[in-house]
Amino acid sequence: MRIRQLAPKLARRQRNLCSGFFSEIFGRGKRGSGYHIPEHIEKPDYAEDGTPKGIPPVFPWIIYQNTPEEIECAREAGRISREVLDAAGKAVQEGVSTAEIDEVVYQETIKRGAYPSPLNYRGFPRCVCTSLNEVVCHGIPDPNRKFVQGDIVNIDVSCYIRGYHGDNSEMFCVGEVDEGAKKLLKVTYDSWQAAIAICRPGVPYNKIGHVIDDYVTSHGFSTTKNFLGHGVGKIFHTTPNVFHHGTSRDLGIMAPGHIFTIEPMINEGTDQNHTLDDGWTIVTSDNKRSAQFEHTLLITETGVEILTKKSATSPKQFWE
Repeated sequence: MRIRQLAPKLARRQRNLCSGFFSEIFGRGKRGSGYHIPEHIEKPDYAEDGTPKGIPPVFPWIIYQNTPEEIECAREAGRISREVLDAAGKAVQEGVSTAEIDEVVYQETIKRGAYPSPLNYRGFPRCVCTSLNEVVCHGIPDPNRKFVQGDIVNIDVSCYIRGYHGDNSEMFCVGEVDEGAKKLLKVTYDSWQAAIAICRPGVPYNKIGHVIDDYVTSHGFSTTKNFLGHGVGKIFHTTPNVFHHGTSRDLGIMAPGHIFTIEPMINEGTDQNHTLDDGWTIVTSDNKRSAQFEHTLLITETGVEILTKKSATSPKQFWE
């Protein structure tokens, strides 16, 4: 088959991969009401109709190299995303609802002159994803879901400012959690850190998944395979496609100016999952718990820079 014939199929598949999830679960929710975005705040291209206009490259190994000026915009987006995530994490306590976390994210994002990237992205109805216990990702904040002792929750915050998205997430514990939860969080964190540590110019992107998968399976856990890390910047989800499991696919080679996320979703049991009726929430098929951490990363001339790195005032994990 000639490239000209093949390209449209590749393009469709690439757009699906770069959205961070497969096309069959693109959101079917309705945009949440009650969010006022001030006129002075720059909005992404999907803010009004839910459809992102930026098109990722056809081939997964074609990856945008940001200029020094663009990198400064990405740094600001990453810093703000971390500040908002920290504020949300500090609000987690027994009796607080996930909708209240959404309100914190909304207020803290607007206060910084940014737009909450998830809001109306392909119709997502809230400003943040809150994924508790068996929820793998894309949990929708709910006023009726209040934190209880022993919950674990991933809060996924993304902010858009100066034409760039930042993206990060972290796990938070509600009160004291059991030893199984502690092991899951620590193994997930350690696998993520090990993957970040290999990032530098010249490293194939497919090496990330091997590092994560080898580590978590050695501890008896599984890696979610149908959700990926992704390039991020002017486009919310673009190349590179960052697999968190082993693959021989050509995903490209790291080079200075590349900006992307690593965000493994690690499960106590099976790697299988399904979508709830809301069209967004992904849960493990065996209802066992899942955990995730995420950073936005920049490849530099000599290594990697974490654009969403924690500060001295960020919430601490139990091992820190």
